[in-house]
Amino acid sequence: MEALLISTGIVALAEIGDKTQLLAFLLAAKFRKPVPIVLGILVATLANHAFAAALGAWINAMIGPDVMRWILGVSFLAMAAWTLIPDKIDEEDSNLGKYGVFATTLVAFFIAEMGDKTQIATVALAARYDAVLAVVAGTTVGMMIANVPAVYFGERIANKVPLKLVHGIAAALFAALGVATLLGAGKSLGF
Repeated sequence: MEALLISTGIVALAEIGDKTQLLAFLLAAKFRKPVPIVLGILVATLANHAFAAALGAWINAMIGPDVMRWILGVSFLAMAAWTLIPDKIDEEDSNLGKYGVFATTLVAFFIAEMGDKTQIATVALAARYDAVLAVVAGTTVGMMIANVPAVYFGERIANKVPLKLVHGIAAALFAALGVATLLGAGKSLGF
């Protein structure tokens, strides 16, 4: 349950102002068909985060637990710093919508999520908790918590959410996870 809740909270906060949330705003403004957009986000996130969590579980199995704790601790601290950097999205793609709303959303979100903060967080969380299903469920719910309101309420929300505060909270959570993980790694070495 801890893996599910932490994964949900971290991704929901990290996603606010992220390029995929900006993509959700863009798709909602262009198509004005929220249901296929939300379904596209859901399917793309499930596929992307299942891959990321499987990778995290594989990394965890390949690397010893002591080394893994150090890697994860540093990774969470790096994620804390990265969360404080605002994302932007390019609006140059003139083929947006060529294959329908659902397919466009599915492909755009899957690609935008590759190498994104939330995908890398999913890899790290799956490696940390060794609970692939709980992490995928949590990170997917976190993505939906951040993106569904963006699709339905768009501009009304964007201008009222203090992004610096939300990014600061997400960064603090990543940093706390990083420090806690590093302290656990230090304990295993007798520090």
